[in-house]
Amino acid sequence: MDSDKSPASSILIDNEALENVTHLNYLGANIEADGKITPDIRKRLAIATSQLKSMMNIWKSQSTPLKMRILKSCIFPVATYGCETWTLTKKDVEKIDALEMKCYRKILRIPWTARRANQNILQELGMKERQLLKNIKQLKLKYFGHVDRHNNLEKLCLEGAVEGRRGRGRPRRRWTQDISDWLGFSVREASILAQDRDGFRSAVWEATSYKDPP
Repeated sequence: MDSDKSPASSILIDNEALENVTHLNYLGANIEADGKITPDIRKRLAIATSQLKSMMNIWKSQSTPLKMRILKSCIFPVATYGCETWTLTKKDVEKIDALEMKCYRKILRIPWTARRANQNILQELGMKERQLLKNIKQLKLKYFGHVDRHNNLEKLCLEGAVEGRRGRGRPRRRWTQDISDWLGFSVREASILAQDRDGFRSAVWEATSYKDPP
């Protein structure tokens, strides 16, 4: 695989050229030559939706607390697999929120034709906010802190810079932009705070905890 910004290359093994691909699957995650992560996110959400449909007999039961525990242990982990590497766009967030509400409607046996507000469904479940995106934020922030506390290849990739000039047009959203947006301060400040494990965990908890609307 070649980056979309690098010239095409050819690798020979025993005079046989390796196939050059634009995407591949590695340990269950999709890797794209153009660096976009949206196809992988959509794939994870589709797999989680398929898993949700395969458990219809469970969602028809009467015990809502039991169904919530099954949802959090069997469906949400499928949807968030590899989410530490995601760079979320507004549309990706909308898709994630839509999947979560679909799960809650299955649990409460609410048909898609019923005109029920999402907030009303959350209240019926005794929830103040949605959980799936919150889980993704916590996992990604904790991964950032773990990587930044060690001097290894992952940290080099995270903090390194590529020589050359950026192409024309609007720049893509960076992986680290999620970190700064969620924590409320710069990546450099987050990197310094990450050296204090307990302090960084407190910052993650504060950034992802529920806040009453003004």
